[in-house]
Amino acid sequence: MSGAPRFDAGRSGRLLTQAKAEGRAALVGFLHIGFPDVPISLEAMRRLAVGCDLVEIGLPYSDPVMDGPIIQRTGTAALERGVRTRDALKAAEAVANAGGHAVVMTYWNLVEHYGVDAFARDLASAGGCGLITPDLTPDEADEWMVASDAHGLDRIFLVAPSSTDERIASTVDACRGWLYATSVMGVTGTRTQSSDAAPELVRRIRALRPDVPIGIGLGVSNGAQAKEIAAYADGVIVGSALVRTLVEAEDAGEPDNLDRLQAVLDDLVAGVRG
Repeated sequence: MSGAPRFDAGRSGRLLTQAKAEGRAALVGFLHIGFPDVPISLEAMRRLAVGCDLVEIGLPYSDPVMDGPIIQRTGTAALERGVRTRDALKAAEAVANAGGHAVVMTYWNLVEHYGVDAFARDLASAGGCGLITPDLTPDEADEWMVASDAHGLDRIFLVAPSSTDERIASTVDACRGWLYATSVMGVTGTRTQSSDAAPELVRRIRALRPDVPIGIGLGVSNGAQAKEIAAYADGVIVGSALVRTLVEAEDAGEPDNLDRLQAVLDDLVAGVRG
């Protein structure tokens, strides 16, 4: 868009632009903190810290609006097992100590309850890069804009295929780091085919703001789909396919078995680099 300010890629966006410079897309992996319990989820995130360019730490919330059945199950279980906001900060520290980079994804009520400036301060202190807020629009984010500036955190807002061009442009202007583009309408969950809406949404965003790194989320279930999306997006976000491995391990009576998680992670890494 002519006259638009240069986009600030922050810490997390630079990971996406660095991957692009290497001729590939970045892999962003999501897991909930606290499932099947906090210690095992921390070990799982350390695995992601090695394989993913960016780890998306899910902080469970009792009334999610974007989570599909698999992610809802792990979030609900984590809450029942006593996970707290401070555990997400432990996860950010664990990822950083493993040599990785992390952002937290959660609903705004939890951040407000913790204290907006205190949360930003403690997330930055733990080594976190920023925050994804699916239910917070830039119009209502004044307090977060101030806190994220004060503590040097990225703020990643979402757009969808239904977003108008005006809405996309204003959302990009409010972001620092990268833009989270949902490839389908609805909630998270693996799908047998990737969305036809995703390439068109990326095309519209690039026509408006060619300098913003774009991560595509919702629906990626395997390395082949990751490769398909990596051909046109800067980041491939995978949640349910990774979360499902932990559910299957718990159902098999082996909640600490991360072999299947590692296998899916390896497939996704090969997909974005293929």
